[in-house]
Amino acid sequence: MNADHVYIIAEAGVNHNGQRDLAFALVDAAAEAGADAVKFQTFDAAKLASKSAPKAAYQKQSTDAAESQLAMLRKLELPREWHAGLQAHARQKGIEFLSTAFDSDSLAFLVDLGMPLFKIPSGELTNGPLLWQFARTGKPLVLSTGMATLSEVEQGLAIVAHALSAEAEPASIDDVWRSWSRADWRARLHGHVTLLHCTSQYPTPFAEVNLRGMDTLAQAFGLSVGYSDHTEGILIPVAAVARGAKIIEKHFTLDRSLPGPDHKASLEPAELTQMVRDIRALQAALGDGGKTPQPSEWDTRQAARQQVVAARDIAAGSVLARADLSTARCGSGLPPTALWGLVGQRTERAYVAGDVIEA
Repeated sequence: MNADHVYIIAEAGVNHNGQRDLAFALVDAAAEAGADAVKFQTFDAAKLASKSAPKAAYQKQSTDAAESQLAMLRKLELPREWHAGLQAHARQKGIEFLSTAFDSDSLAFLVDLGMPLFKIPSGELTNGPLLWQFARTGKPLVLSTGMATLSEVEQGLAIVAHALSAEAEPASIDDVWRSWSRADWRARLHGHVTLLHCTSQYPTPFAEVNLRGMDTLAQAFGLSVGYSDHTEGILIPVAAVARGAKIIEKHFTLDRSLPGPDHKASLEPAELTQMVRDIRALQAALGDGGKTPQPSEWDTRQAARQQVVAARDIAAGSVLARADLSTARCGSGLPPTALWGLVGQRTERAYVAGDVIEA
């Protein structure tokens, strides 16, 4: 990642549906779309959800409502033995392989696999012990903030700062807050943590996107920001880039009609390709912010701008009056602002109406 490039994460998530061939096909689709990374989820269902854990409303709508969250998650685990193959396949395709861990053992497994960075999901922002372990890896962190208050984001950042600098895990949250007062510890977050604005609803209604929340995160903490999108279509992630997002994460699938909790709120391959294309075009269009003539404008600049001309025939030796002077497109000559200074000067030669006035 670098400041001049929007990093696009194609979120495969659990859309592999427990099928190895589908997982590899998702890698192919993400690479063909031009994404920078394809991301999955690594978890042990039994550690992630208890038998009594309810499903979210959107999960009930897209899967068997009578099924428990645990039963659903068991079918969506990404087997450990697939990871190395998926990683190698992704890199062979020129795209980075990422996965999000939801428990300590999964995190340790991904560390050994050599993840270049870790995306921390919104649900784990307030999971202090796991968040501390994420930060302890020393890898760059992308921290999603769906469902969170600003104070919860600050607490998460305080935990990360503690993990980056302290010798041992905190004995209490008070230890974390005491260390948060240290400017040198807070400074370690810069260039290391990116905050993703997010609304954790699938799909997210446009009225609940609140893209200005991304601005709030940037202003409150001075960190790079991005956007994890769950809306339908590609409008909102492209708009987020226009507002300064440095990372875009977007769910995708090979087919929205497939069974599973996330397919319906995901892009299909052609849409993912269009999103990447639009973001890259917008990224180029944003430019460097300098207000200067662009290379392609120079010919137009010469053709479109006017110069001072004689408004009527003028005899040699005449004292120029305002009525003697006008402007027109000539391709060369004095700029229009020079007209006022010419009034009252004596001409050295005669001019015919329309002639370019010489200095």
